[in-house]
Amino acid sequence: MLEKINNLKEQISALQADSTEALEALRIKYLSKKGEISALFNEFRTVPADQKREIGVKLNELKNLATDKINELKAAFEEKNDADAGIDLTRSAADVPLGTRHPISLVRKEIIDIFVRLGFTVAEGPEVEDDWHVFSSLNFAEDHPARDMQDTFFIQRSPDILLRTHTSSVQSRVMEVTKPPIRIICPGRVYRNEAISARAHCFFHQVEALYVDKNVSYSDLRQTLLYFAREMFGPDTKIRLRPSYFPFTEPSAEMDISCDLCGGKGCSFCKHTGWVEILGCGMVDPNVLEACGIDSKEYSGFALGMGIERITNLKYRVKDLRMFSENDVRFLEEFESAH
Repeated sequence: MLEKINNLKEQISALQADSTEALEALRIKYLSKKGEISALFNEFRTVPADQKREIGVKLNELKNLATDKINELKAAFEEKNDADAGIDLTRSAADVPLGTRHPISLVRKEIIDIFVRLGFTVAEGPEVEDDWHVFSSLNFAEDHPARDMQDTFFIQRSPDILLRTHTSSVQSRVMEVTKPPIRIICPGRVYRNEAISARAHCFFHQVEALYVDKNVSYSDLRQTLLYFAREMFGPDTKIRLRPSYFPFTEPSAEMDISCDLCGGKGCSFCKHTGWVEILGCGMVDPNVLEACGIDSKEYSGFALGMGIERITNLKYRVKDLRMFSENDVRFLEEFESAH
């Protein structure tokens, strides 16, 4: 019987299994109730009394060896299965680099977040518009230069259907159907028939804001602009308002911020003036309110608008507007840490 035990020890020590089915077959062969080790324990009853102690120890060692060997093989299979479970067989062999948000999207979101904190809500409208919402409702005269073909893309040569030249058309649409108070911000893409260069493009992005309510004043506009400038460019930013002209606001102004490169001392970026222009603004013209069905004697408001590319240039020092629409991955990767 000792010879049988030693033979089984050699067999069990050399056991291998290439599948879970083969492993289960080995367990049944050696450790089941009808297995070879159980058969030896049944035969143990016939062993002479003076040999029982020695053979009993050997049998227990054999059973422990078989149990450990089966468990070892089982653990190896489980470890392999766990490793395989973490492999996505649909992935490509090479690592796929993660994308980044476009700088225009980053700045657009930052601008919106600032105005949302002031109680503004986002409003959007169609890019293909009609003359009324883009021009007539906003107090543009019939002979205004912006209506000329050199500035506006008209659809199918129609004088009434065009690609919007500013997101002010969204303000018109909201004022027509909404009773004041109105407090909206209108981001979107706009189109103008201009030659493409480092400083201009035939399409770009704007964000405009509108606030209409009772007793809205110019000081409300100025404080809103100051809050925006300091949130966007830093707490030490200063602003100044210069008189200007827009058909839909009166009075109108251009807003400059102090140059953050030179601290207002003057450099090549601000053309040695210490100031950089970023947006246009003004009090909503009473004619615009009346055209949209709002009583200008009871309500007043202010509006402001800026080009997102302009703000992005100031924030990230991008000198060529064409880079925003070329989809050059090397350029976009520069903004990985910005989002």
